[in-house]
Amino acid sequence: MLDSTIKAQLAAYLEKLQRPIELVASLDDSAKAQEMRELLTDIAELSPKVSLREDGKAALRPSFAVGLPGETPRIHFAGIPMGHEFTSLVLALLQTGGHPPKVEQSVIDQIKALPGTFDFETYISLSCHNCPDVVQALNLMAVLNPGVTSTMIDGAMFQDEVNARQIMAVPTTYLNGAEFGAGRMLIEEILAKVDTGAAARAAEELGKKETFDVLVVGGGPAGAAAAIYAARKGIRTGVVAERFGGQVMDTLGIENFISVPYTEGPKLVASLEQHVKEYAVDVMNLQRANKLIPASENGGLVALELENGAKLQAKTVILSTGARWREMNVPGEKEYKAKGVCFCPHCDGPLFKGKRVAVIGGGNSGVEAAIDLAGLVAHVTLLEFADTLRADAVLQKKLYSLPNITVIKSAQTTEVTGDGQKVNGITFKDRVTEEIKHVELEGIFVQIGLLPNTDWLKGTLNLSRFGEIEIDAKGQTSLPGVFAAGDCTTVPYKQIIIAMGAGATASLSAFDHLIRSSAPA
Repeated sequence: MLDSTIKAQLAAYLEKLQRPIELVASLDDSAKAQEMRELLTDIAELSPKVSLREDGKAALRPSFAVGLPGETPRIHFAGIPMGHEFTSLVLALLQTGGHPPKVEQSVIDQIKALPGTFDFETYISLSCHNCPDVVQALNLMAVLNPGVTSTMIDGAMFQDEVNARQIMAVPTTYLNGAEFGAGRMLIEEILAKVDTGAAARAAEELGKKETFDVLVVGGGPAGAAAAIYAARKGIRTGVVAERFGGQVMDTLGIENFISVPYTEGPKLVASLEQHVKEYAVDVMNLQRANKLIPASENGGLVALELENGAKLQAKTVILSTGARWREMNVPGEKEYKAKGVCFCPHCDGPLFKGKRVAVIGGGNSGVEAAIDLAGLVAHVTLLEFADTLRADAVLQKKLYSLPNITVIKSAQTTEVTGDGQKVNGITFKDRVTEEIKHVELEGIFVQIGLLPNTDWLKGTLNLSRFGEIEIDAKGQTSLPGVFAAGDCTTVPYKQIIIAMGAGATASLSAFDHLIRSSAPA
């Protein structure tokens, strides 16, 4: 099952086990069960501290659990955790075996103190790059707290489960049988939902923080670059982020980051976060900005109010709040989001195997999505509003070479239809003939660009008609001491490498502002 290179790497990891662990398999006669048996046997043979038995009582088969000998295991894998989930398996082995996790001690203490019983089930696809964050967070909680169990379920392997619960997006997590959340969640986000007093405690601690010289709002490439450049100047630097990494976390393949031929979004974000942590930067994650108060209205300091009620003060602020997926804004879209309306073909595509789907958008993202999905689904209908596709010629050539893709141009989507539980079709108007048409399908992937995350800034500083923050060549906004960078601004091209450069520019400009101004201490 595992090749010699992976075996050698895994054997080195298993040397870090501090106590024996046990793999408990619940198998059947399927081919997948045989693959799972081979995987578990390979693992057990790599360390004398790993044992294997095949008398598990799990209802989902084939599956296996990771636990301590003599104890009921609390981590379960209903599926073969390869691909993006292989790291989840390795961490489960190590952490169950006593290897310390790389999280803050305060997080560990919070997990251990949780009262009650928490049975988590997470539906994933092995091609989903957001799913491992949820699986790994819940597995760690299961390691640290006897009241927590975590089960990873591969939706492609257990289609009956997916259909019964009408799961149309991954990761989707259930807690004690009820839907708990959909989409990527960090361990801090999960704890905030199950620990009802966490938000109030966080707001109280944030309110005690001293004034920042530079406060960066947003943790994407622009924000990370801004924070590093500021911290290197030796000034007090903070980062407020709803989620570190921003939109890059949802990007799979990155092939135009100069000097790096290929990387993936989550990997790049991990590197960014590690680089930021090498400096004295106060990172305040999982915090949503609610209001910006100009220095002229706050005694010479810029103030940032957070959604939880906390208020931060800074001499300068750099806004790098990024962008989000643009929605179609048609009837039915919101009602069927995560019930057939999706935004990530890499994550959710495997759930639509053998089904009919539509892709909305004829740019590079839309055409790439259609090409990827064509290898999984029965048929793809690509709808483009304009009378021509905007994607690169090489992508269009590949698109038109695939037999199970239909391209419809001059198509204006007017409605997403469903049966009350999930999507069953899409309605559009032919912009040439004015005819209203309907396509029956099970999934819709929206790929029509991005919107800047600036709604909370309306009326505070100058925004373009598209909602972008207006900046000059130095990243200065219309407010003194407030700078901006990245996809939330009027910069003409939205690229990771451009956002990083813009973040550095804004940070240098903020430092220049500090040394030339008389901002109070």
